[in-house]
Amino acid sequence: MPGERPAPQRNRFPQSARLKRAWEFERTRSEGQRLVKGCLILNWKLGEARTRLGVVTSKRVGGAVVRSRARRLLREAFRLHQSELQGASVVLVARPSIARQDYAQVERDFLSAARQARLIRQNA
Repeated sequence: MPGERPAPQRNRFPQSARLKRAWEFERTRSEGQRLVKGCLILNWKLGEARTRLGVVTSKRVGGAVVRSRARRLLREAFRLHQSELQGASVVLVARPSIARQDYAQVERDFLSAARQARLIRQNA
């Protein structure tokens, strides 16, 4: 119908977009590159067909509730911007300072790191 808006694009984060096995994390960390930015550490390895994410939160970040929140914040920042990223394996490591950050700051750190690593496509 005329005047109707198109349906918004859904940014899902399916199981196929996640790194799950220890060897996938290890390969990304050993063969890829690393960048520290604010409350996170970005490890990436280019050359994948699809961008996939793995998240690491150690006990140094805080208790179980704090670690779960950190994982949610990192996954959400990735989920909303995954269509802008080149094909790569990405491992995000939460730093202890993430416990004091809100989502906007985590997203800022993620985007800043992704730009510095040149993971964001130029046409996006």
